[in-house]
Amino acid sequence: MEKKHMVPERGTEGIPVALRVPSISSVSAPAAGRRNLHAVLDPEVPEKAARRRFTAAYKLRILKEAETCKGTSQCGALLRREGLYSSHLTTWRRQVERGSLEALSPRKRGPKAAPPNPLKKRVESLEKETQRLHHQLKQAEIIIEVQKKISEILHLPPDPNGEER
Repeated sequence: MEKKHMVPERGTEGIPVALRVPSISSVSAPAAGRRNLHAVLDPEVPEKAARRRFTAAYKLRILKEAETCKGTSQCGALLRREGLYSSHLTTWRRQVERGSLEALSPRKRGPKAAPPNPLKKRVESLEKETQRLHHQLKQAEIIIEVQKKISEILHLPPDPNGEER
């Protein structure tokens, strides 16, 4: 068997093998004769790295998995697999102890329901009774007004006791 030496493509000499992108040949036949196009990774580093955010459910799941690990090697494998540091576990355990991790769990949105008022039923019944009595009072006032008008029309003298007839 004959061994062939791997020669890096033009422009990829300084890039590690794991980061090299295979060359992309152009679609048209005339351009294929000229040379292959190479996709090179952008060497620029972003100005500010995006901060990772972990949900409360994720933190609890990882803590449970870390508790089930039998040795430090299994725990280390878990941390490598998830891309975490041991300080994450320490911080999250403290949060669980303080109870602040439960505060991060999702809650129902919107206004909170008011606690039931024990006097609410009593107030409602009294308001209904007040409305009923106001209605009866208005009816009585209307009847008295009608009686006054009838006595004026018929020219009846008012009762000497102060009562109307």
